[in-house]
Parts: sequence; C-alpha cells; structure tokens
Amino acid sequence: MTDNKMTDSKAQSNKKLDDVVVKARRDSEVRGHGYREQALNMYPWICGRCSREFVRANLSELTVHHKNHDHDFNPSDGSNWELLCLYCHDNEHQRQTEALANKGIALGGTKAPDAKFNPFADLKSMMDDKKKG
Repeated sequence: MTDNKMTDSKAQSNKKLDDVVVKARRDSEVRGHGYREQALNMYPWICGRCSREFVRANLSELTVHHKNHDHDFNPSDGSNWELLCLYCHDNEHQRQTEALANKGIALGGTKAPDAKFNPFADLKSMMDDKKKG
C-alpha cells in the first residue's frame, strides 16, 4: 500500500470515529435536556445526599442521578431520578463501580479476570518445615 492510500484510509477511519462521537454527544445532550429539565422542575434544587442548596447561578453543579443506573430509563413521574451535587454524584457512581468490582464485574459488564497468584499456596509445607526445623 502506498503512503497516500494508507493516509486516505486512516483519514476515513478517523472521520467515521469522529462522526460516531459527534452523534453520541448530540444524542446524549438531547436526552439530557429532556429529563434534566423535568427533574429540575419537579424537585427542589437541593442535593439529595448532602442537602446543599442551589440557586440559578450554581445550578450547573446540580446533576440528575438515575437511581437504577440506567440512563435510558426516564419515567415521566421522575421515580428513577434524584438530584445530586457533582461531588455526591461522583461518589455514588464510584460506590456502584466498587460494588460491582467486589462481585467480580468490571466496568462495561465484563467479568474481571480470576487471580492467578495465591500467596498461601505453599503455606502448609512452609509450616511443616518450620515445625521440623
């Protein structure tokens, strides 16, 4: 393959990736405006965890958290939403990530690899050697 063909192929591939990212961001923004506006109209502007109060000037720091962690489940009654400040929202997602990791599930729903190293594999023979010595 010549350098020009390789460059063209790479440019097309990058363009496709860029288009996918732009579409995903646009869809996310459209989806976000819908339920965010509904939640802000439905609930008081107070963090559901730390009780920090918000006004229009700092409202961008108040986020909508999906209680079941499914961002596509947005019932109009708001039963899957709670308003959280940025810090509490990050903490909630970190807690969810750690809970999944403790069950052996990595981000993206894949199973974490099993551990290969066992530091106690030879413990019995080491203890027996110590008793003899």
